Amino acid sequence: MNVLNLTSKANSPPFELQVQALEERGIDCTTVSVPGMVTAESGRSVLDYVRFYPTVLTESLGSYDLVHANYGLTAPFALAQPRLPVVLSLWGTDLDGELGWVSKRCAPYCDATIVMSEQMKRELGQDCHVIPHGVDFDIFEPMSQSDAIDRLGWDPDANHVLFPYKKERTVKNYPRAARIVDAVRDDVSEPVYLQTAREVPHAEMPTYMNAADCLLLTSDREGSPNVVKEAMACNLPVVSVDVGDVRERLEGVTPSSVCRTDAELRRALATVLTSETRSNGREQAEKINMEWMAARIHDVYRDVVDHQADADGAL
Repeated sequence: MNVLNLTSKANSPPFELQVQALEERGIDCTTVSVPGMVTAESGRSVLDYVRFYPTVLTESLGSYDLVHANYGLTAPFALAQPRLPVVLSLWGTDLDGELGWVSKRCAPYCDATIVMSEQMKRELGQDCHVIPHGVDFDIFEPMSQSDAIDRLGWDPDANHVLFPYKKERTVKNYPRAARIVDAVRDDVSEPVYLQTAREVPHAEMPTYMNAADCLLLTSDREGSPNVVKEAMACNLPVVSVDVGDVRERLEGVTPSSVCRTDAELRRALATVLTSETRSNGREQAEKINMEWMAARIHDVYRDVVDHQADADGAL
């Protein structure tokens, strides 16, 4: 099977792992990415997307079985090519963000749509497949916390709370995380540091997750945040707001907690830090590995291609 991938985030680790997992199943993947640069301050311009369409149209004339539009803003260009069936994957902010209307308008015209969580399925309001991004268990695995702390040069006698994003990513709500950590310093005896992951290569994130005592997620919006699943794979406890599929993912994981208010976040974080134990997250996360994800997506591809063959045969 030959698949043409359209994406606005070709260097996104979840996307890269998805392509890798599909290629390991024998699927030939070609990726075309929206031109232009994305920074913490600005996204791509309208002109970047205008330049994208001729490339998509030319590439779609190749010997592909389908187009897989990854992220909602690529969907109009997938649908504008005239000959291939379209699979659309929505990641989260492309559904509930300010441009979510683009995804909602395009999804009914796609041959199949994939979302990351049951909440996203309800938000979309149509039949779709729920397939969250998988985790590479060969990269994200437990290691000695003291060794990880030594590698990062952190204080071994302090508590370390990991905020796994850049401070500047507004939707991740760093000020709320800082406020919670500042409050929890009055609840525990050891010093508490809020550690961020700025310009950290994805391959180095397991070191941060094994060095930390807790992952704190305070995002305003999420689909199926991979950092939660990656933390689970490292047995790192998670304290999170109730966004995306976090509640579903953390079911049965202890110590970890899903909260709604600042007071709940503070109490849950203090409980995790004073418990000084790792979680049982890895055994709970094994069902969402890369191989599981790739097999589910492959099933969607087969259904779409078979349906297209039936339709062509009926003509």
